[in-house]
Amino acid sequence: MKIVKFGGTSLASGPQLEKVINIIKSDPERQVVVVSAPGKRFANDIKVTDLLITYANKVLAHEDLTEIQKLLTARYTEIAEYFDLPTDQVAPIVDHILNLPKQQYPSHEFLLAAFKAHGERLNAMLTAKIMTHMGIPARFLNPDEASITVEGSPNDATISEESYDKLNQIEVGNERIIVPGFFGYTNQHEIATFARGGSDITGAILARGLHADLYENFTDVDAIYSANPAVVDHAFPIDQMSYVELRELSYAGFSVFQNEAIIPAIQGQIPINVKNTNHPDRPGTMIVPKKDALYNRPITGVAGSSRFSALYLHRYLLNKETGFTLKLLQIFYKYGVSYEHMPSGIDDLTVIFDKSHLTETTISKMCAEIKEALHPDQMEWIDNYAIIMVVGEGMRGRVGTLDHILHSLAIKNIGVRMINQGASRISIMIGVNKELANPAIKQIYHEFFQTEPMSL
Repeated sequence: MKIVKFGGTSLASGPQLEKVINIIKSDPERQVVVVSAPGKRFANDIKVTDLLITYANKVLAHEDLTEIQKLLTARYTEIAEYFDLPTDQVAPIVDHILNLPKQQYPSHEFLLAAFKAHGERLNAMLTAKIMTHMGIPARFLNPDEASITVEGSPNDATISEESYDKLNQIEVGNERIIVPGFFGYTNQHEIATFARGGSDITGAILARGLHADLYENFTDVDAIYSANPAVVDHAFPIDQMSYVELRELSYAGFSVFQNEAIIPAIQGQIPINVKNTNHPDRPGTMIVPKKDALYNRPITGVAGSSRFSALYLHRYLLNKETGFTLKLLQIFYKYGVSYEHMPSGIDDLTVIFDKSHLTETTISKMCAEIKEALHPDQMEWIDNYAIIMVVGEGMRGRVGTLDHILHSLAIKNIGVRMINQGASRISIMIGVNKELANPAIKQIYHEFFQTEPMSL
C-alpha cells in the first residue's frame, strides 16, 4: 500500500485536481490520499489557507464577512463546476464555510486553528465527492475518525503516540480513502493544526501508522535538487538520499519539506518518493534509510538560510570560569529563547539563534541583562548572519572535504565566521555574512558538482 500526499499547487484548480485523480487511478496501490488546501492558481493568487486566516481575523475583529465568504466559496465551487458536480453535493461545503463563525471555540487560538484546518478538510470532502461522481469509489475520512489525536498548542500541535496503534485499525478496502492533512483533534475534541507544511506531517503519520510500503509526496518540482535552482542554475537533481541528509539540508532552507515533517516516516522506516504532479512518470527523488542509500559523490547537496542572528561574547579565560554558560542559559530561559548552536573557544563564545523566533524588544532586554550579569569584555549582536549546510553521506569515509571547501571559499575571498562539523561526519555547518551566502553556495556547488563524480 502507498500513502500519497498532494500539495496545494497540485490541488489549486479543477485541471490540477484532474491530474491528481488520474495519478491516483493509475496505481491501485495508491489507496490512502492526503490532500492540502487549494494553493495558488497563478503568481498573484491567494492560497485558501491564507484566505481562511483573513476570515478568522475578520471574525475576531467583528468585521463584515460577506466578501471573504464569497472568495472562499468561489474557490471550491469553481473546482466542483469543472467536474459538473451537482449543486446539492457542493452545498454542504458552502454551509461549512458560512457556519464557521457560528461555532464555539475555547480560545482565539483554537478558533484560528479550526478556520485554517478547513482548507484541507473541505478539499478532502470535495475530492471524495468528485471521485465518487466520476465512478471512482472514494471515502472522506476525517482525522477524528482516523484517531489522529494531537497535543500541544492549537496552532503547533504534535501527534500523540497512542494514535499510531489506532491508525493501524483503519480498514482499507477497494475504495480510495481521502484524508485532510494539516490537523488533528485534541482529547477535548477541538481541532489543532500542525505547523505550516502540516499536510506533509499527516502523510508521514499515516505512512507510519498504516505500515505503508511507500510514501509518495507529489509537489510541483521534478525532484529535490543538490542546490536551490534559484541560486544555482541547472542544479543536479538528487536521485536518492538518506533521511538524515534530507533533515540536515531542510534545516538550512531546502523547501520541499518543513524540517520536522517527515519524522514519523523516518520512525517507521518508510521510503519517501518526492514526485511532480505535472510529470508523474519522472522518477523524482527517493529518500531512504541510511543503510539503503547509494552515492557517488562526497556531497549530496548544499543549502543556505539567512534566517539566523548571532550573539558574540568575548571574555578572557572564559573556559576557566565555572558557571558562565549556565548563567547565560538561565537568561535565555527567562526570556523563552532557544538557541540553535553554541560554538566556543577558550576566550570566545558565539550563540546562534533563529531570528524568526525573536523580537527587537526581546533582543534588547536579553542583551542588556547578559551584559549586566556576565560582564563580557566584548559583546556583539550580529543580524546579517547566514548558515550554509554542506551535506553528504559520502563525506563520512573521505578525508579532506572540509579543506576542499575552505580552500574554494578562500579563492573567492569569502570569509567564514563559524565552522561546525557533527560527530556523524556527514554535514558541515558554515557561518558567513548574509550577503556572502549565495556566492558561497555557488562556489561550493561548482567545486563538487561541476566535475565528474569523485571516487571515494
